[in-house]
Amino acid sequence: MTRFSLRVNNDLDLPTLTGLAVAAENAGIDQLWVSNDLMMRSAPALLGALFQKTSRIELGIGIMNPFSVHPAELAMTAATLAEMSGGRFNLGLAAGSGEFLSWVGIDQQKPLTATREALRAIRALLAGERPVDVEGAGAGWTRDAYLRLDPVHVPIYIGAMSPKMLEFAGAEADGVLALLFPPEHYETASALVATGAESAGRTLADVDMPACVWLALDDDREKADRALALKLAYYGGAFSPYLLARAGLETADFQPALDALRDGDEERAIDSITPQMLALGISGDPDTVIRRCRSLQELGATHLSFGPPLGPDPVGAIELLGQSVLPELRRSA
Repeated sequence: MTRFSLRVNNDLDLPTLTGLAVAAENAGIDQLWVSNDLMMRSAPALLGALFQKTSRIELGIGIMNPFSVHPAELAMTAATLAEMSGGRFNLGLAAGSGEFLSWVGIDQQKPLTATREALRAIRALLAGERPVDVEGAGAGWTRDAYLRLDPVHVPIYIGAMSPKMLEFAGAEADGVLALLFPPEHYETASALVATGAESAGRTLADVDMPACVWLALDDDREKADRALALKLAYYGGAFSPYLLARAGLETADFQPALDALRDGDEERAIDSITPQMLALGISGDPDTVIRRCRSLQELGATHLSFGPPLGPDPVGAIELLGQSVLPELRRSA
């Protein structure tokens, strides 16, 4: 059975986010992930409110990092949200954005090591153990460092893009959040996760690996395409050259869009996004989206995760997902 999740940004205010969460639960979505990007709204605070407005859907923070928040506080946050929600909380953990961390003077040293140590320390704390007794949980822990709470299991998903981080996630995490540009990069990314899993005596089936894509859905295909094109105009030029190359693109291809945005002309920026660029995400009417998602299922994806912009009308897009897209994808799984 294919699982489905949504990913939204923490620039949204609580009323807007609540509307999306309720729509997602009503649409039969399994998980909702809220980002915790620096200098925006606090995802832990937002989720504390969202758990009061929902009853079934799992909620997660995607992601938090051990550089701006100590692993001890990450464990405290995870344990508290799991307790508040009756076990519906998922923790997304990664090294974070080096650029964002530089805004506050944090030097992101050894991101893979820091993420691995944080995962092991948080796991120990949530289990009622002491990180000082756990190999590879980092330095500085003492015997007094343990949670004064009942043990709780919180699934920990690793945010991963690089081959080494993907392999680490496969070896040790409950799940992995890997942004896929283009979506068909799932085949390469999942192979790396599988390699890591096998090194630890596991298989890919032991790791929840959502195929994390950008989505724009609307009954009007052109409106959907233009919604995704605007997102790509702003952010496409910042994608990894490695991922762009897999789609036959390079950073310079997005320069006309960036020039148009600097001139304040969003329509010209949208018009500069070619069909080849648009293929970095999934957009269109329900039939078009279903076909592209089925190709991911054929590559082995058992969890599809849809991220912004979702559509020109995000709530409408979620409702359309529930009515027209998810039933077909569940039938074809």
